[in-house]
Amino acid sequence: MTSVTLVPRLRTDLAAAHFSVPGLTGLWGIEADAALRRNQRVPAQRALATLAAKLGRNEPAATLARLFLLGDAVPRADLDAALPTLGAVGAAELGLVAADGSADVCPLVDLRPYSFIDAHGAGSWWIVSDLGELALGHPLGETHVLGIGGASRTLSGLMMPTAVERALDIGTGCGIQAMHASRHAEQVVATDISVRALELAALNVELNEIDNIEFRFGSLFEPVVGERFDHIISNPPFVITPRAEGVPSYEYRDGGMVGDALVEAVVRGAADHLTPGGVVQLLGNWEYHDETDAFERLERWLTPGALDAWIIEREVQTPGEYAETWIRDGGTRPGPDFDRLYNAWLNDFEARGVRRVGFGYLLLRLPAGDAPTAGGEAPISAPTLRRLERLPDALGHNPAGLGAHLAECLAAHDWQAQTDDARLLRTNLTVASDVTEERHYWPGQSDPTLMTLHQGSGFGRSVPLDTALAGLVGACDGDLGVGAIIGALAQLLDADEPALAAELLPKVRALLVDGFLT
Repeated sequence: MTSVTLVPRLRTDLAAAHFSVPGLTGLWGIEADAALRRNQRVPAQRALATLAAKLGRNEPAATLARLFLLGDAVPRADLDAALPTLGAVGAAELGLVAADGSADVCPLVDLRPYSFIDAHGAGSWWIVSDLGELALGHPLGETHVLGIGGASRTLSGLMMPTAVERALDIGTGCGIQAMHASRHAEQVVATDISVRALELAALNVELNEIDNIEFRFGSLFEPVVGERFDHIISNPPFVITPRAEGVPSYEYRDGGMVGDALVEAVVRGAADHLTPGGVVQLLGNWEYHDETDAFERLERWLTPGALDAWIIEREVQTPGEYAETWIRDGGTRPGPDFDRLYNAWLNDFEARGVRRVGFGYLLLRLPAGDAPTAGGEAPISAPTLRRLERLPDALGHNPAGLGAHLAECLAAHDWQAQTDDARLLRTNLTVASDVTEERHYWPGQSDPTLMTLHQGSGFGRSVPLDTALAGLVGACDGDLGVGAIIGALAQLLDADEPALAAELLPKVRALLVDGFLT
């Protein structure tokens, strides 16, 4: 039999077994669920054993969880019962298990349910990837295909949901970003340098009945030379790895370049593969060299300035912290091998003058064209957005992710960039529904000593207020134009109206771009 007949059987069996996120949490409880997120399986194993003893049998979902999530061998008869239409034989044909005729079968892959909420609503899939360290019991192999981790969840949450014709996922891995992109793009092209990754990604797409993704083999933009896309997404292999003998080079995280050159290559190559108005979103690392600020390096990557850019640095690590993070990520535990790799990382950073490493999000855009010329082509507008900021602690409450917020901020930026002060003064604005104001008073005083505007969603920003800005924001209920509000404030504060407008309008523009005002 082929996957054409086997995959539908697998899909039917997984659904019938209620092999889902809430289904598994119901089996082993929230404490075991939390332990699994910490890469500890004992609480889940104990919970499933207690359940089996109580029921006198193994539930189908429990069998599948033991096999594919916890990495335990299970009796062939139990797997046949859990997958009644596919069976252990069919699972072996799909490459999911090793069934060599013995009484037990062993997992060859990680297969787990995945649920999410985005701008299009709630969704759930089953995702196949390679077995992780928990199931293997030893460090990962260099060709390991990663499942859904923290970075992939971060990027999918950042993904702007704007409807587009064509999207590109660079370094697709198990295919999760391409699958998310398929919800807002008519066609998705997904690329990777790993044949194994492309095979598993294709299986995931087939298993979840997604039919608008095309997979291509190759590095970065090589598989799409001459093509342009409306949305490019990438969780690239950005991890900075020493080019030294004996240091593992994991395909899922290491692009084979020195330092942060891979992220630089994506940034520099993006403009040639975007349609006017097209957006690139990716995660990345960047290095701080000697006394040079990393943002100076990022500015050079963006030269000659063809792209709008919004880059957010969320974390900065010392060389030691960075080395520890990624050595442990590969499954190497403290000991002689860990120490050897640690020295290799520190030697590399020292030799290249790297004193810190930043991590964050990059959003790049090719500006949309102006009105078409006589020849029918629209000239590209000059970039208007160049925003490099550090937000280590800012994060609001965003159940469906930050993607919709980013899209709204871009739209607000474009509107205010095209709006002169005269028109802005005539515009009626409204305070966003998630915004609150905090005031502090000295005891016994009627006037506040400190006023702050807080954003509940988005990046959870806070903005200090003075009396005039607080008064303006408080009056933005959609009934009066900005100019009328400033005029009233000028009378109330006995201030010069033009001078007050000159002071407040730049602040109003900033509040619009950050989503405080709409």
